[in-house]
Amino acid sequence: MSIGHTLLGLLESGPRHEYRLKREFVDKFGHDRPLHYGEVYSTMAQLLKNGLVEVEGIEPGGGPERKRYAITDAGITDIGKWLAEPEKPEPYLQSTLYTKVVLALLTGRSAADLLDTQRAEHLRLMRELTVRKRDGDLADQLVCDHALFHLEADLRWLELTTARLDRLAEAIA
Repeated sequence: MSIGHTLLGLLESGPRHEYRLKREFVDKFGHDRPLHYGEVYSTMAQLLKNGLVEVEGIEPGGGPERKRYAITDAGITDIGKWLAEPEKPEPYLQSTLYTKVVLALLTGRSAADLLDTQRAEHLRLMRELTVRKRDGDLADQLVCDHALFHLEADLRWLELTTARLDRLAEAIA
């Protein structure tokens, strides 16, 4: 996730100070990815330096003064380009899990046990996400669906690899 583009997108509906930007980020996107104040401050400084936002005003607060940022025309153009670009699909061609399976076979350990343990972990996480999806709002449901579909694909790979372990052992020997 691009924090800068996400903050720009939030600013497009109106100016905000860093504290409010962080709160909105966490409310909308932060269930699984915490955002620290330092990240907000450094990202906003970079966006300001790049001319994508401007300081519209300074608000007094309980602590330090809060800068209120507004998106610039360049920022609107930048977020528009980013939103229009497709994300690169990540095919996981160099999976850590595949590496562990091969190393288990090469070192005489049980790759089947490794795959069983991984399957159990995937199923545990799927149960957790299913509960979260059931209890969540629409945004949380969509995030959970995305994760669940990826986990289902991983489970299919685990089953296929388990079925091919003998052939894989022969191939790498």
